[in-house]
Amino acid sequence: MTTFGIIGAGHIGSQVARALTRAGHEVVIANSREPETLADLIEELGPLARAATATDAAEAAEVAVVAVPMRAIGDVPVEQLAGKVVLDTNNYYWERDGHIPALDAGEATTSGLLQAHLPTSMVAKAFNNIYAHEITTTGAPAGTSGRRALGTASDFPEAIAVITEVYDALGFDTVSAGELDESWRLERDRPGYGAVQTVDEMRANLAAANRIRPEDAT
Repeated sequence: MTTFGIIGAGHIGSQVARALTRAGHEVVIANSREPETLADLIEELGPLARAATATDAAEAAEVAVVAVPMRAIGDVPVEQLAGKVVLDTNNYYWERDGHIPALDAGEATTSGLLQAHLPTSMVAKAFNNIYAHEITTTGAPAGTSGRRALGTASDFPEAIAVITEVYDALGFDTVSAGELDESWRLERDRPGYGAVQTVDEMRANLAAANRIRPEDAT
C-alpha cells in the first residue's frame, strides 16, 4: 500500500483517487478550498481516503499527484514534496489558464514548468492524455490484447518506474516519451493526446510528432 497525496480534486484528481483507492492505496486529497468541502467525495472513496489541505496532502504523500490548472502550479507546496516523485497530470489550456508565452512558443513544456517550480522533486508526466472518466473504465489486465497505453516523461528513471507501476496496477501499459524536454509529444493536440492507443501505436505517433507552435496560439 502506498499513500498518494493528490493536490487538486477536479475531474482528473477525483478519478485518480477513485482508481487508486479501488486498487488498495491510501489517498490524501486536497482542493483549493477547505477539506470539509470534499466530504461527499471522501464518503464515496471510503476508509482509504481523507481530505486535507494541499500542504498536508503533500506532507503525507509517498507519491504525489498534481492535478491543478496550469495557472495554479505556483501554489503547489515545494518543501513538503522535496525528494518525492510527483505525477503531473496537467495540460495547458490557454482559454482557461491565460497565455503562457514560453508554452505558446514551444520553448517549454507543462511538466518542465512544474519541475522548475519543484526543483528538489522528481516530476513525471502522468494521466494527461486520457479523459477523466476513462481512468476507471478503460483499463485491462496485463497481457490483454490491445491493452491501452498511457504516456509519461521524466528526467528521473525512478519516477518513470513509479508511474509505470501505477499505470500497470490501474490497467494500462506505459510509453515514455523520454525526458521532460520531450514531454510536449504528449501535450494537448499532439499525437499522444486523447486517443486510445496501444503501446505500438503510441510509440509510432510520438516518434512522428512535430514540435510546431499550436495553431490556436498564433
